[in-house]
Amino acid sequence: MNLYHSLPEEIQSLIDRHKNQSRTDFEDRIGKPGYIPNQPDVIIDVIAALAHGKNVLLKGPTGAGKTKLAETLSYLFHQPLFSVNCSVDLDAESFLGFKTLDYQEGKQVIDFVPGPLVQAMKYGHFLYIDEINMAKPETLPLINGVLDYRRTITNPLTNEVIQAKEGFNVIAAINEGYIGTTRLNEALKNRFIVFELSYIQGEQLKTLIQNTTSLNDVKQINAFVQLSADLVEAARQGKVAEEAASIRALLDACDLSSIIPPKRAILRSIIDKLEEDREKEVVRNLAETLF
Repeated sequence: MNLYHSLPEEIQSLIDRHKNQSRTDFEDRIGKPGYIPNQPDVIIDVIAALAHGKNVLLKGPTGAGKTKLAETLSYLFHQPLFSVNCSVDLDAESFLGFKTLDYQEGKQVIDFVPGPLVQAMKYGHFLYIDEINMAKPETLPLINGVLDYRRTITNPLTNEVIQAKEGFNVIAAINEGYIGTTRLNEALKNRFIVFELSYIQGEQLKTLIQNTTSLNDVKQINAFVQLSADLVEAARQGKVAEEAASIRALLDACDLSSIIPPKRAILRSIIDKLEEDREKEVVRNLAETLF
């Protein structure tokens, strides 16, 4: 069933009122649907927040579908999605753009190439900031004015004051507790509405495997759904790292299992990513009981 038509009528109306119907030069940046919510109210609540101009922060373990949800929201609102992938090396240019030498009418000139933040603001599109808590704390205050009621920024590279066009919104994602991450300061966190995402399970996961992977063996699909449940429980008990329960990794294993034996697919997609031998052994034992 089409995701849009599965939403309540009042949410459909909310989307329609805020939908960017115009054709743009960034049609290739409009995301594709595919997010399946573990909690049915999550996608409705995120849509409501975006439709009211709120910034959205998606929290959850790796592979829980944060990026896929952002792409699905881009699809529903028909909004191009500009992205920033944060790291400890993130600087102002990663958000704003950079200066470069160009030639116009035979003369050398300094040109400015706009970055994802500038383009999203000027065209009124979505900005997706992935792993925002990987950025250096001194970099993020740059966007405080973008995230509050002002919706403005003074570009230090050009001195241009940029006012966000209507429709501009920020969706950020965060993985808490991972190496290299830091705590978001309260001033920044207070500029977002926070949504906690968890791994999908059961029939929803079965549907996702059937719709997005090459695996069509029903018995194996059911076994992978059970493996996922076992891995989530093992991660909850501290027996394995959260990355072992990643849905993204599980889907990779399902794709490989359409060609190679499932236990080898699990080895390549899940086990070999883990650092500790005891964690590898836990996953290996779970796979042995199911396949």
